[in-house]
Amino acid sequence: MKKTLVIICFLLSSLSVFATTGSSVCPNTLESIPILQGGRVKPLHVHAKETIKYLTGKSKFEKRSPTQTYCLLSFGTLDIKDKIDLKVRIEHVEVRKLLGVDSNNPLLSYSALTAKEGLIKSAAMRLKEENSYRKALNVIFGKIQTYKEIQRGGNWFIATAVDKAVKWKPVSEFFTQLKSREDVIAFHLTLNNSKNIFIADTGDHYLLELTYSKLHLAHWALLAVLLSLFAAVVFKKNHLTISFAILALVAQTAILVFRTMISERAPITNMYETVLFSGYGALVFALIFGHLRKEKLFLIVGLGYNVCTLFMISFANDMLPSAIGPLVPVLRDNFWLSTHVTTIILSYGALALSWILANVILIKMRFFSIGSKDQKYYADLIYACLKYGVVLLAAGIILGGVWADYSWGRFWGWDPKETWSLIVLCIYMAILHGKYTNWIPPKRFISLTAGAFMSVMMAWFGVNYILASGLHSYGFSQGGAIFLFSFFAVQILLIAVTAVGAKSAS
Repeated sequence: MKKTLVIICFLLSSLSVFATTGSSVCPNTLESIPILQGGRVKPLHVHAKETIKYLTGKSKFEKRSPTQTYCLLSFGTLDIKDKIDLKVRIEHVEVRKLLGVDSNNPLLSYSALTAKEGLIKSAAMRLKEENSYRKALNVIFGKIQTYKEIQRGGNWFIATAVDKAVKWKPVSEFFTQLKSREDVIAFHLTLNNSKNIFIADTGDHYLLELTYSKLHLAHWALLAVLLSLFAAVVFKKNHLTISFAILALVAQTAILVFRTMISERAPITNMYETVLFSGYGALVFALIFGHLRKEKLFLIVGLGYNVCTLFMISFANDMLPSAIGPLVPVLRDNFWLSTHVTTIILSYGALALSWILANVILIKMRFFSIGSKDQKYYADLIYACLKYGVVLLAAGIILGGVWADYSWGRFWGWDPKETWSLIVLCIYMAILHGKYTNWIPPKRFISLTAGAFMSVMMAWFGVNYILASGLHSYGFSQGGAIFLFSFFAVQILLIAVTAVGAKSAS
């Protein structure tokens, strides 16, 4: 019997070794190794996940973990059997034609892509106009450089002890010692020693980011919000709806707390964080307004906007990268960062509630019969959101001016971000004034409120993704122009459609 058990255990262990041969060179135990990249220290798993997602659009490749994939790429030039060749999706039509990629199968391996690096570079240099084709070529070229840097072992640095001090060295410096698969596996001891060296010198605070990355809190928050929205539509009572909404807020609060503890600053310094925080603030406002006004519609609208923001941060990877990076000098004043930007983004959350409310009511006016009393009631609900949004926006602009005087030596400079913030404030103040003086009737007020949010999107996304100029350059990014123009087109179309043949009842 014992011999039988020994044989079974031996067979199982053999199968286990055979099944994991692809990970023996790069086991998941390496995921907690501290590496220096992009100006800050983070776990290898986090950097690997961000990099693989940047290269392929997904954090995993061929069922391997991000750490395994990234590690195999780093050792790709060595004499090991565990080779890996990533593939990238070529989205732009003109780039597909240039590279000879079939539109039915737009995936191209990086080995084939690097062979055409010269073709891509020359094609980009011939284009004088900064159009979408040239941008797409530059993006592909940037990915090629990152891929080559990883294969050279220069994309991550590990800690070493030099004269009792931590010195960071690229992994490529150790490649001369690695001749075979066995040498690479033995190199794991060096990597583990680098972890011990760093922890002994600095501590293990960096591991908090590994925990955050593996919890997938944004996905749990999205599930809770969807369940809350489903309960709000199906059930008349709000107990289940509020319970799931609170769970969603808890998960989003955890995200904000984790990012604050990891970065040691307010979690509102990039587009990913501002989108998350605006949805978070909108849901908080919705719960408060819904409780005070005893109106379930507030809650439904807040959940709807929160779902939109969570979908964006979860799936719009190119437009909203989630990576936590070091701050530019102007943002390193945590007091002004925590007051000015937080106030502005909270105002966007309140204004977003008014925007969704207005669009919901426009649709109801177009396809259902709504009396003048109902129009006035819904207009008052929107007005309640606008008041708080405008006050917060005005306060945020003033705080920004004070910060600008402190940082740049002037209160106002007509920077694109400043100018568009003022435009948004003027538009909403005019709408509020018109509503308060009865100069704007309820029906027109609802349409104007729906359209006014386009100015918020221009100040928020347009300056960053389209204009990309001015002193607020730390917020600039790529990939959002199509999204923004699509948003404008849909909103204008909705206003136009609902303005024609809207039903009403006395």
